[in-house]
Amino acid sequence: MILAITGGTGFVGSHLIDRALAAGHQVRALTRRTQPPRDGVIWIEGDLATPGSLAQGADAVIHVAGIVNAPDRAGLAAGNVDGTRTILAAATEADVRRFIHVSSLSAREPQLSDYGWSKREAEQLVEASALTWTIVRPTAIYGPGDMEMRDLFRAAKLGLAFLPPPGLMSAVEVSDLARLLLILAQRPDGGDTYEVDDGRAWTHVEFARALGAAVGRPVLPLHLPKPLMRLGARIDRLIRGDKAKLTPDRVGYLCHPDWSAAPDRRPPAALWAPLIDTPAGLAATARWYRAHALL
Repeated sequence: MILAITGGTGFVGSHLIDRALAAGHQVRALTRRTQPPRDGVIWIEGDLATPGSLAQGADAVIHVAGIVNAPDRAGLAAGNVDGTRTILAAATEADVRRFIHVSSLSAREPQLSDYGWSKREAEQLVEASALTWTIVRPTAIYGPGDMEMRDLFRAAKLGLAFLPPPGLMSAVEVSDLARLLLILAQRPDGGDTYEVDDGRAWTHVEFARALGAAVGRPVLPLHLPKPLMRLGARIDRLIRGDKAKLTPDRVGYLCHPDWSAAPDRRPPAALWAPLIDTPAGLAATARWYRAHALL
């Protein structure tokens, strides 16, 4: 197949391109900056507002790109809502019928955060389109190359785990997610919304202890009340500016009591099953951090 991919230079997208090429597919990938040549990949210079010829000749579009942090709702809307609208239009114009949309579990509770709201708004655009679509809502994505969870690993190395109020969460390793996206791109049918994890729901404390095991250190789990998390978000913004990982908007959804995939929303086992369980995936991620002097 010829796959048109947004977000191909990011964490999930780069793993997706690797797996696509290994499976014999050709890739057209959107990029804002010049990339080194790569066999099997045609880099299309542009962005979510101006995707150019990205979808031309493609058999499917896999829309991975999105905005995680922005100063306000308008910034998230520009990247996640308007960007999705533009990519849908590009697919329609190029007569590409198959559209795989990578959303977020936060879209399940759009009232909790501007980010979740923007992802749900984008989903509604996909649902209203005339394309054959599938929506994927990943849980926490991690794996070698991930920078979003690095702070959690580094805290665990110090024997600490700062947690939101008690609740549930689940996760999916990036290569498992990429494998699912490729499977979905090759299906002729659509209309499904899947919540994706590795099949296990964790309490926050259990997940913190799994992080500790991955870095070889017992951890002290510390639940932070919502007001203290909001204060931490302001401090993180002062210290790291636009690179802050804990933002006031994230506090809104981190404090929700259940961010695990709903069992009846998981992909059917006959279609896809995770191959990497969380402890093994976390250990491999920790090894990658160490190998790159990031832990």
